[in-house]
Formats: sequence, structure tokens, C-alpha cells
Amino acid sequence: IALAVCGGIGYGAHVLLSPTQGANADILGGVVGVLVIYVFAIIDKAMNLNIMSRLAQQVIIVLIPPLALVFLVLGTIFLGIATPTEGGAMGAVGALILAGFKGRLRMDVITGALMSTTRLSAFVMFILLGARVFSLTFYGVNGHVWVEHLLTSLPGGEVGFLIAVNFLVFFLAFFLDFFELAFIIVPLLAPAATAMGIDLIWFGVLLGVNMQTSFMHPPFGFALFFLRSVAARVPYLDRVTGKKIQPITTGQIYWGAVPFVGIQLLMVALVIIFPGMVMHYKGNAQAVDPNTIQIDIPGFGDQGGGMPSFEVPSLGAPPSFGTPPAIPGQEGQPAQPAAPPPPDLSQPPSFN
Repeated sequence: IALAVCGGIGYGAHVLLSPTQGANADILGGVVGVLVIYVFAIIDKAMNLNIMSRLAQQVIIVLIPPLALVFLVLGTIFLGIATPTEGGAMGAVGALILAGFKGRLRMDVITGALMSTTRLSAFVMFILLGARVFSLTFYGVNGHVWVEHLLTSLPGGEVGFLIAVNFLVFFLAFFLDFFELAFIIVPLLAPAATAMGIDLIWFGVLLGVNMQTSFMHPPFGFALFFLRSVAARVPYLDRVTGKKIQPITTGQIYWGAVPFVGIQLLMVALVIIFPGMVMHYKGNAQAVDPNTIQIDIPGFGDQGGGMPSFEVPSLGAPPSFGTPPAIPGQEGQPAQPAAPPPPDLSQPPSFN
């Protein structure tokens, strides 16, 4: 019932916002529906109305704040409000707000977050510097030319190139982090893709989906490390049921990531088979025939009260400076130049 009410409110908000928000009305309508049902769940729990079930209250109150944090990052990008960098800043602000609501925004937490951010930024910067030094040395011995010729000579043409590159990136993701792959490997693959006529934006999205697997399998699975840091390491008592819960082992986390790695590989295959999922950003370019282009100049003296119309006089053939024609009745005598006509004072002088 809560989902149905949320969907109905979201659809109504979508209908009301469509005339003014256009394509963003569906996203904003969903936001309105979620906010209304979230506020209602808080009121229902605070006032003990018990209109919702205990499970519905718990799910709505616990689940929506993290989803709101995700929306601050991705939703603002989809709506065109923020760039990806600005979306990350929105996510950081949202995390601070949620920590404040939970009463966990302490000075030691802020200090730890700043230190972690500084270490990660320095880590990425040194990787970038090292990758640049490696690239300059590799380019100095024409290594990029050798790699480009090797990749473009793979059997199977474009399809063989894509399959080989994706297998290479997936294999390297076991030993290299996302940053090393993006700074070192991708610059070596892009020239070969350009030589084969592959759209670089589509190719970048394909490699991005593939490199996401590096977050979910060992030994450089950042997502696995994050889950290990929050999962229980010793047995504990559940506060709701009062039962003793066994800890989660690292092996269970690794095996639990296998289906998600499979989903990522399936997405790689779908992007290759259906490139329109990515290439729709180009749209259908409308061809224009230059012969059909017509430029209208406002007329002079038209009935609409505009500027008066004029015609460009024809200059005809260029003047001849040869012997002037003979005047009838004066054959055999030197021709006399004709007298110039008197000036017409009714028209302004011409300085052509």
C-alpha cells in the first residue's frame, strides 16, 4: 500500500510538473512521492498512529536517507543541475547532513575524513605523475605505435579488437586499481580505437563498465574491503530478535561478489551488442541540402511598412576603349567624341 501511494503521488506530481519541467518531470515527480511517503512514515512512527506496519516504517525510514544521498550525486547530474565533480561535492554535503542528523558529526570524524581524503588525493596525484613519466618514456621509444599496430592487427577486425581489449582490461583489473587502468592502459588503447573508427565516448563507457569489476573481485576489490570493514567479525546478539548471529567471513564476502561480477560482464556484452544504449546521445543528424537554402532580405518600400525595396542594376558588358564608331554622314572624317549628357540633378550623385 505504501508503494502504491508513493507511486500515485509521484505520478500526480509528474502530471502537474510536466508543463513547466519537461523531461525532468518524471524524476521530480518520483522525488515528491518519496518525500511525502517518508514524512508520513516519520509522523506515523512518532505519533504511534500505526497506520503502517512496523516493517514498512523501518524500511522507509532506514532506506530513503541513503537513497537521497545517491540522488544528490546522480540525480543532480541527470537533471543537469551539477557536473560530475559538483555532484561529488553534493554527495559530500549530503553525507555531512546525514551524519549530523544521526548525531555522529564529531570533530574526530571530520578530521579522519579530511585525512583520508588527503591521502587518497595524494595517492591519485602520484599515480598520475608516475603514469605520465611512464607514458613519455614509452612514447619516446615508439611503444605506442607498436601497441597500436598490434591491436589493429588482431584477427576479427573491430569485434576481435573489442573482445581482446575487454579480456585484457578484466585480467589487469585483478592486479591494477581503477586509477592505474585509467591513467596508463586507456591512453594506449584509445589511439587504436581511433584508427579503427570506434567512437571514443562509447569505447570509454565500455571500458568504464569493465573496469568497475575491479571494485568487486580480489585482490583490489575496494567494495569488498568496504564491506569487510563494516561486517561483523565476532558473534553478536541481534537487538530485535535476541538471537546470536554468527560473524561474516571474508570468504563469504568474496563468494557473494561473484554474481555482481557476472552482472558487470553481462553489461559489457550488452554494450557491445547494443551500442545504441550509449550512442543515443548523438541523435539523428538532419541532412541539409545547400541548394534549398534561401536567404530573405527585408524589402524596401513593401506594403508592410518595412524598408523600401531596390533592384541591383545590371552593369552589362565592360566599356570598350577602342576606336569609337563612325557618325553617319561623316564617313572618312575623324570621329568626334560625343558630348556627355547633362547631369541629372534630380538624383543624388554617384561616386562609383
